[in-house]
Amino acid sequence: MAVVQNKQIIFKHYIEGIPVESDMELKVGNIKLEVPEGSGAFLVKNLYLSCDPYMRGRMRDFNDSYIPPFVPGSVIEGFGVSRVVESDNPNFKPGDLISGLTGWEKYSLITRTAQLRKIQQDDIPLSYHVGLLGMPGFTAYAGFYEVCSPKKGDYVFVSAASGAVGQLVGQLAKLYGCYVVGSAGTSQKVDLLKNKLGFDEAFNYKEEPDLNAALRRYFPQGIDIYFDNVGGPMLDAVLLNMRPHGRIAICGMVSQQSLSQTEGIHNLFMLIAKRIRMQGFLQSDYLHLFPRFLELIISYYKQGKIVYIEDMNEGLESAPASLVGLFSGKNVGKQVICVARE
Repeated sequence: MAVVQNKQIIFKHYIEGIPVESDMELKVGNIKLEVPEGSGAFLVKNLYLSCDPYMRGRMRDFNDSYIPPFVPGSVIEGFGVSRVVESDNPNFKPGDLISGLTGWEKYSLITRTAQLRKIQQDDIPLSYHVGLLGMPGFTAYAGFYEVCSPKKGDYVFVSAASGAVGQLVGQLAKLYGCYVVGSAGTSQKVDLLKNKLGFDEAFNYKEEPDLNAALRRYFPQGIDIYFDNVGGPMLDAVLLNMRPHGRIAICGMVSQQSLSQTEGIHNLFMLIAKRIRMQGFLQSDYLHLFPRFLELIISYYKQGKIVYIEDMNEGLESAPASLVGLFSGKNVGKQVICVARE
């Protein structure tokens, strides 16, 4: 069998705060394009890789989470879109396109197939299968419809609203008949929210010295649904502005720069006073809804009812900087790495 070069991004050591590029390194080795007979495994060429905030949690020495930490000295793992090259598995044949967990490398040997999904190629960009039609899109779908329990006319607030998840939450809320405001960290992102993604209003939280006052300005009548991607001071301020029987979906805590020394929450008494339901969730709890999600979102996309913004970086070499950039808001939209076009 052919021997080819295989670039890999290696996780070097556990971290405490936000990741830096030197926590990862690029290694170049060789790989045989063959699969051990009887292994049930298959070899893929990775095309697109996803950068996601949850990956920071896997970079610390902590085993009490919903997903185990990375192993120092090993290839980083994440969601990707790949094409099968060689296979010892009858369910995955050479040429098949798949999405699911893979390595941050040019070629990966896949042995765990439980949550892999075959992609039926059409006119939707392949990279969308790690974004709009992948884990972030499904997180938005499950969080909004299942956790937020929306009603037509609800007042909805989304933080990190131009990111991979938030941009779809806002559009789904608008299609449901809600009033939607988003927050983001640059004027460019605010402009995208209002003029491309269809939010009713948006603001740059970095320009608001008083988040409580900002929310009172945008929601004088209060907030029914808060889709939280950031935690921290924004969540504290939201709790003061919720309406009775409001719902808060806790999706992410990107503001907590050091996960080993997280901040507490203020204003929790409002949960009682306003009878608010605040719930954390994982998209993996709702996988039975994935077929319904795909059907709806593909239909909306093809009808032009939703759009999706990607931030695409070229080459595996760009992966460490792309992941690190998530935590300073460098990305505009869903951060994707293009490893190979084919």
